[in-house]
Amino acid sequence: MEDAIELVFIPASGMGHLVSAVGTAKLLLQARPQLSVTVLIMKLPFAPDSNINSYIDSLLADDDDKDNSRLKLIPLPDALKGHTDMASIFRVFLDSQKTKVRECVNEMLASVGVRQRLAGFVVDMILCSTMMDVADEFGVPTYVFYPSGAAMLGLHLHLQSLNDDHALEFKDSDPHLNISTYSKPFPLNLLPYFLLDNTNGCLDGARRIRRAKGVIVNTFFDLERHRRHALESLSKDRCVPPVYPVGPILNLNSHYNKNRGSLMKWLDDQPVSSVVFLCFGSGGTFPETQVKEIAYALESSGQRFLWALRKPPCPGSLVPTEYTNPEEVLPEGFLERTQNIGKIIGWAPQSEVLAHPSVGGFMSHCGWNSILESIWFGIPMATWPMCADQHGNAFQLVREIGMAVEVTMDYKIDSKDPKTNFLIVPEIVNAKEIEFGITSLMDHSTSNSIRTKANNGGWWLIL
Repeated sequence: MEDAIELVFIPASGMGHLVSAVGTAKLLLQARPQLSVTVLIMKLPFAPDSNINSYIDSLLADDDDKDNSRLKLIPLPDALKGHTDMASIFRVFLDSQKTKVRECVNEMLASVGVRQRLAGFVVDMILCSTMMDVADEFGVPTYVFYPSGAAMLGLHLHLQSLNDDHALEFKDSDPHLNISTYSKPFPLNLLPYFLLDNTNGCLDGARRIRRAKGVIVNTFFDLERHRRHALESLSKDRCVPPVYPVGPILNLNSHYNKNRGSLMKWLDDQPVSSVVFLCFGSGGTFPETQVKEIAYALESSGQRFLWALRKPPCPGSLVPTEYTNPEEVLPEGFLERTQNIGKIIGWAPQSEVLAHPSVGGFMSHCGWNSILESIWFGIPMATWPMCADQHGNAFQLVREIGMAVEVTMDYKIDSKDPKTNFLIVPEIVNAKEIEFGITSLMDHSTSNSIRTKANNGGWWLIL
């Protein structure tokens, strides 16, 4: 009897990481029937009622081992008790999960009647600094799952190399960086803050990525190979392990049930390609002042709109909630004046909305999953990045691919003052700028190259 080949996937619990990692595991099982994949899923300790945890619950409920994939929920450690700040919670959480992962893998390999050969770990980029050590203990290689694009992977590794060689200090006289995975000079003001912070482990994670057996990236050749900068430049770098593009991995199965009927009915009643959809990811929210500016822009533009408006997290949480009454943050009378052209909802079934024929534009935070979904459904985008990899993604969309209009590219909610370590409040984007972005996005004239490229589903990239 031949031993089964076992892979252990350890995704991060963020929606943008988890969805694509689970999708990749399932794709591997389809391509290699001899594989058995165990996906160890961690629930976030600070978001017990979040949509992320609801998605995890749906995965666990759907899992019936038909394709040899087993989803195991790692219990939350008691060590989290007594910690109140998010950074402390996350550090303790990851350290505790290291022990839990070790226990789960030992238990899996000791299962009665099952002969398995553990072939390797596939760990999320956020977790590689922690979980690569566990793979080493079992004597197996680690593959890193990188849920962003190949261009961002190159930026991540470039900044780590700069930091190791010279420290991350930039001169005002040189406002750009030349990065091999981007075809154009990259503006310093768009550098992701999480890659500039030496305390969060991301630069150490880049060093670990270089040690990995390979890097699995949720992208595809037609998107990034054409300009010969992202995937090809990484493949030529001897200090980077092999990069495997496996995308686009998309979550096209919606688990959205609340008021779904009324939402779809409203979209059904709108003309084809007439609605601009505003959605800023699982964590995107705005202060009241900014909400009002967006509302003024929508009303002034006269465009039909669907707006996923989320309420900022409660103290002690990182997860947005829903407004009981959105009127409390909107301009007085806004809902009444726009009732014939617009609809405001809370959390949205994004892929289902983008697939609807009435949607003609997508204002987005530029998370990588959102970009892939937008390309898949042929919807042009307007950029409003907020944190993490989103500014690099927006730059790639607007300046390199030319498939999005810019509302803003330097709006950051995660930047800190280096002297005080306090978060820097981003400047308000005014209604006129937003309105210009909306009208440019929804321009249906034949001269709008952005719409032409998007409507071709991105296939113009390989022409």
